[in-house]
Amino acid sequence: MPFFKELKDFRRRSKISHRTETSSLSSASATVPTPKSASTLSLFYGTPTPPSSIPTQSSSGNLPALTTMPPPPPSRQGVPPQGGRPSVMTDARLIRACLESQGSTGPSVNGSSKPVASASPYAPRLVSVVDNSWVHQKVLLVYGQIGDAAQHAIDGAITVTHHQDSFPPTTWPVCDSHFKALVHLVPGPNRLRFDFTSPKLHATNSSSPTHSSSFTINHLPLVSSPPLELAILVARDSPMTFDAVPQRVQREGNGLDVAIRKYRMAAYLWQAFTGEQMYRQRLGRRCFRFDEEWQTGSLSLRDLEPGQMRNEAKIHIVRTEKTVSEIRDLEMAQQNEKASRQGGLFGLAMDAVRNHFKPRPSQKRYVAVLILDSHWDKNAGVIRGHAALGGGAADVQLAIFGSHALQSYPSSIEEVVPAFTDCTRTDTDHVANDCNDCGSSWEAANVGIGAHMHEVGHLLGCPHQESGVMLRDYLRLNRTFTCREPYSTRTRASGLRLCLPKDECGWHRLDCLRFRYHPCFRLPSDPPPPSVDESVQVWSVGGGSVVATAAAGIAFVELYADEDLCRSHLEFTETNGVGGPPRQVVLTEAELRSRLPDDRRGRRLKLEVHSAGQGKLAIEDISTLTSKASSLKLSNGQIGFRSGKLGFSQMDGTRPQELILDSAVIPTKLLTQVKVYHGFALDGLEFVYEDFTSQLFGTRGGKAGGSEYSLDTRRGETILGFYLRAGMWIDGIQILTSLGRRSEIFGNSLGGSG
Repeated sequence: MPFFKELKDFRRRSKISHRTETSSLSSASATVPTPKSASTLSLFYGTPTPPSSIPTQSSSGNLPALTTMPPPPPSRQGVPPQGGRPSVMTDARLIRACLESQGSTGPSVNGSSKPVASASPYAPRLVSVVDNSWVHQKVLLVYGQIGDAAQHAIDGAITVTHHQDSFPPTTWPVCDSHFKALVHLVPGPNRLRFDFTSPKLHATNSSSPTHSSSFTINHLPLVSSPPLELAILVARDSPMTFDAVPQRVQREGNGLDVAIRKYRMAAYLWQAFTGEQMYRQRLGRRCFRFDEEWQTGSLSLRDLEPGQMRNEAKIHIVRTEKTVSEIRDLEMAQQNEKASRQGGLFGLAMDAVRNHFKPRPSQKRYVAVLILDSHWDKNAGVIRGHAALGGGAADVQLAIFGSHALQSYPSSIEEVVPAFTDCTRTDTDHVANDCNDCGSSWEAANVGIGAHMHEVGHLLGCPHQESGVMLRDYLRLNRTFTCREPYSTRTRASGLRLCLPKDECGWHRLDCLRFRYHPCFRLPSDPPPPSVDESVQVWSVGGGSVVATAAAGIAFVELYADEDLCRSHLEFTETNGVGGPPRQVVLTEAELRSRLPDDRRGRRLKLEVHSAGQGKLAIEDISTLTSKASSLKLSNGQIGFRSGKLGFSQMDGTRPQELILDSAVIPTKLLTQVKVYHGFALDGLEFVYEDFTSQLFGTRGGKAGGSEYSLDTRRGETILGFYLRAGMWIDGIQILTSLGRRSEIFGNSLGGSG
């Protein structure tokens, strides 16, 4: 074999060529071995960086087998020792000698033949990610340091060279020895090199980087979770342009192609931001994915001229039947306080999205929409054709936002730092100063990108919070991607000299808990999805306590002290995001109130119990549920508990009704059948007994004769409970039995919420 032949030739060499194990490599073609990563974790992170074990030239298909390097071949016993030297050499000497005998430079860091520089005190260290980590997003946000910032802060620049030159090198500023960078990844292992340069450091004559570090990041794209789809909404007679000042139009244009590139880059910033936030919250490297397609790349400016093809996020162009004038109608402008249809744009966008995507039943789509035909009306002082709204229905979850700040967005990775440090004042003759928070270009980028991400939060099920992105914390979104902040016209003060992770905006912990169990955030390592029954049930058990159960598991409980914002919560998710939540928890009113601020403990306490299946149940007043009013004494002496009320009781003819089944108190009564009266909502239930008597709850409306569901009384089957879908009224009901059987959902199976 070639390796053994080289070993034999090596052993026949002169003793002078290989004096000791610590001999230096003096050959001009030799390479200093790549130093181990100096990456460490601090602040939000825990463990030191393990050494990389994946060779840079290996393919992603061999990842499972590359946990360790292969052992060297055994030494040949037939070769006698020379000059008294031992016949068995150490692994390090063996490998080094073979490289020397071949005149090889060793494996390349980025697929090139350039040698790897030795470590130095100024070699970059990554703080936000450990070497050889696995991630699931194409663009990764990393944070790192140069040397010891506390002892000697230094400015300069970091150049990131990507795996096998698969992406053009990018340069990022270093401020007081801190840096942040966006790294482009390809599927499989990515060997990345970070080179630091500074005018304050002595330059060498060597062509090799003096202050360099290499790291391996493994990228596993997600394909088994539903994507967040990106769409640009245009009118049927749209000019296909967006608002921009003349200088911008001349420099980069304001047509549809530019809008696509800017919107795509903004979406990858959402993804990089969210992925980093989930990791800081110790919920794993989780993030939503995009629907990607093979197309001309736009994430790098250098891709445009040669037409470099890449797999990048697809931007759907959704054309509505409405005209530009209809979209820009002041009566639909959200910022027009006198508008009669302030939410009209959401319905308009929803209709266009449904017509474009044509979602199938039970296949929910998640779509973020940019309205291209938004326009700043200086005379009216209103942005026409703009609304910041998020929410949806059973088939489509939607987030919409205008394009009035689009000119300030970066269109590529290279433009991210310039976009978030551009102090050009906003010219309100041509573009809007949204809510007076966009006095300069970088502040407009914060509002445009951040506020749209806020609406994506609503799309994903997040309400407003007391802090974070869902409160308007996105006004400092720039700090996530830059280390130095420029002058702010909003605060009329100079920005931070150094933006550290503690100064950045973020998703609230409750937002991240919602994301943890959202289908868009599923990882390949997650266990199979929980039961299709996402519902939550709550019972009072006396003593000021209630029991909450969910087949999918109880994820967390929110506490509302007579207000719309959650001030405290309980969570039942493991800190590392692995493992299933409990299916049953006991909640005590006294313990819950102790979690509230002192000035709110005496207020009405509302609970929202969330399951891991995305279901939730609201308890409007925990005191009422645990009080004596929620229980009653049955005729057989047992204690029964009243359930909570569903529906708003606002329809004509609504009246309160309470029913205790005869079979629950009379041992000889045998329940054999349930008749469900319904149309597109529930009208009533009739419980039929073996002796042909019955009890009616509600009315016999809807379908004539109702729908019948019989119990298997020979096997002792009884009713265990009901699964309900409800909103303003009871939309549908499903019967659950003691044998584990479930009826169909009678009524509207997609109406309301479960």
